[in-house]
Amino acid sequence: MTGRTDGDEAILTEIAVLSDLWGGLPEAEDAVRLAVGATAARLGSQVPADAELSVALADDATVQRLNRDYRNKDRPTNVLSFPAAHGALLGDVIIAYETLVREAAEEAVSPRDHLVLLTVHGLLHLLGYDHLTEPEAVEMEGLETAILAGLGIKDPHAGGRTMPEGPDARP
Repeated sequence: MTGRTDGDEAILTEIAVLSDLWGGLPEAEDAVRLAVGATAARLGSQVPADAELSVALADDATVQRLNRDYRNKDRPTNVLSFPAAHGALLGDVIIAYETLVREAAEEAVSPRDHLVLLTVHGLLHLLGYDHLTEPEAVEMEGLETAILAGLGIKDPHAGGRTMPEGPDARP
């Protein structure tokens, strides 16, 4: 687990690697930090000055168990966000390795770039964004697109809706 490395980090980010599978993506922690920094920079004043975030790099089995226990959906998903009740901690983002790698291959993007997207997506949820309705999805996807463009990552939504609204929305 690693924490903030310098005083300039906008969101204190703790990263826990919960699965050895993440050894297949050695740049994972750097990608998470890049995503968090870009999101914080884009949203500026929407991010509390003392914000903290926990990111868990997990596997499908762990995410499936959490998805079942907390969302009543007994299947893995790519990313889960659990907002904190109050205080500086924004909450937890948990990302499933196998689903990330499979989706990256299906979408013809690098696993690193997909990890950046999923981190941005999870963090946006913790900052109050959602995609349950079409207007919410348009706003959230627009932010994702802008944040990723600033990092030189192609628009994940260019081909149409990749995260449909509604109760079975992905993620």
